[in-house]
Amino acid sequence: MLETGVYVEDLGRAVAFYDRLFGLPHLFENDALVALDVAERSILLLFRRGGSAETQTPPGGVIPGHDASGHIHFAFAADADQLPLWEARLSEQGVPIEGRVSWPRGGTSIYFRDPDGNLLEIATPGIWTTY
Repeated sequence: MLETGVYVEDLGRAVAFYDRLFGLPHLFENDALVALDVAERSILLLFRRGGSAETQTPPGGVIPGHDASGHIHFAFAADADQLPLWEARLSEQGVPIEGRVSWPRGGTSIYFRDPDGNLLEIATPGIWTTY
């Protein structure tokens, strides 16, 4: 997966949350979008809700309009020995862990929410056969 898009009400608030928690490098920013580099393997796109609903015509092409509502789910991968560090970081940032699963293959997931109610997961190896 190259990109994951998340639609948020307040782009500044969302960027502050993701910066504070993950410190991901910013690759691109405008008033409707911030693109964050996730481990030099994928991109997290934070879209201001409604900000990308109209077709865009950047130099070189056309991006069809898109938008979404509701709460989505996505996961970040972490090594198993890093999970306690993530739990401590979430606690330090005042972000409650809402769920935890120890999966049959040996992986563990913790679940929490961003300021827009999207469900984030930090997952260790062993959840899926591919990870």
